[in-house]
Amino acid sequence: MKMNRRSFIGTVTAATATLSAPMVMGSGKPRVVIVGGGAGGATAARYIAKDSKGGIEVTLIEPSRAYYTCFFSNLYIGGLRDINSISHSYGTLATNGVNVVHDWAIGVDRAAKTVSLAGGGTVPYDKLILSPGIDFVEGAVEGWDTSAQNAMPHAYKAGSQTELLKAQIMAMPQGGTFAMVAPPNPFRCPPGPYERVSMVAHLLKANNATAKIIVADPKPKFSKMSLFQEGWAEHYEGMIDWIGEDFGGGNVSVDPAAMTVTIDGEVTKVDACNVIPAMKAGHIAHLAGVTDGNWAPVNSADMSTKADPDVYVLGDSSQQGDMPKSGFSANSQAKVCANAVRGALTGSKVFPAKFSNTCWSLIEINDGVKVGATYQATPEKIAKVDGFISKAGETAEVRKATYEESVGWYTGITADMFG
Repeated sequence: MKMNRRSFIGTVTAATATLSAPMVMGSGKPRVVIVGGGAGGATAARYIAKDSKGGIEVTLIEPSRAYYTCFFSNLYIGGLRDINSISHSYGTLATNGVNVVHDWAIGVDRAAKTVSLAGGGTVPYDKLILSPGIDFVEGAVEGWDTSAQNAMPHAYKAGSQTELLKAQIMAMPQGGTFAMVAPPNPFRCPPGPYERVSMVAHLLKANNATAKIIVADPKPKFSKMSLFQEGWAEHYEGMIDWIGEDFGGGNVSVDPAAMTVTIDGEVTKVDACNVIPAMKAGHIAHLAGVTDGNWAPVNSADMSTKADPDVYVLGDSSQQGDMPKSGFSANSQAKVCANAVRGALTGSKVFPAKFSNTCWSLIEINDGVKVGATYQATPEKIAKVDGFISKAGETAEVRKATYEESVGWYTGITADMFG
């Protein structure tokens, strides 16, 4: 099925259609507080406000006034989009009934049911939804921590880091070396680092054709590996050296001051380096006490945490089962969660949880590939039902159609998130 804005929104919102007007319990409106305004949080805020028709007071806490999507940020790095095309404002959410608070959430008191803000004061809630994305495991890459992110950007939280990484790639000398330190599982967007390698190669091919790319990877394989390697051989022959676990890709250290990467004892001087460390749930989830130290275990039927039925965790921060950590997954989970939260607070109908995900990747202009699946809630986890993946050797027409489908999806999901 060709994906466009209309079909995307129609497909993934079917399970959250409003069948009846909300019924507010008690004298005041129930209160939902959402922390994090990305694919999970913004979607949940929009759907709870929209479907409750004002019956629920919805507050979204997000420090950034503009949200830069990680998905499609690699296309900016590759020179195929401008930075403004991945930037989105919260203005439409605010005009449609969401109280948008631009501040940092710095604490959660689950007993008092309040969220503390950096700017002072607290925000009370009846239900709390956390969708803070990812943070990094300090010390995951020897020699690197977040204080080194300007010398060796991660660019795995989109915005200024993405712009910095692209600028550093463009400043490489002719014939220079770009290195990526890839993350261990699990991490945000499984094909993301490898689409990034493709887009860096695309950029260098046009501007610095004799440059080299080294990828140090602690994993023996990665998402859509055969498709990426087929594309790299076709479009960027001899440019990309992927060093997996079997060849020392997991034995890596970096020296940001000297701009060196050491792989299994071999030191290489590099001109630009993208370090993507191991990941964990966003900080506020840990402060709320709903994680296992890394991720937040949740119940698959509604995304409520195992630690507290009134606290929900969406997207990258959640430990939910088979779904990858992706924007599509977070958006899908947010709709299930929004439906369940609205039902719990207003008595409206709650539909059985169903989830879906597709991850598109661009290897070269009009050479798009994808992988995806549908999922259902089981007592143990969100479980994969069936899936699909692009095939090696597809025609140029099929690959172009896949890329165009991804563009339609991007338009659809951002409209679905922000209105």
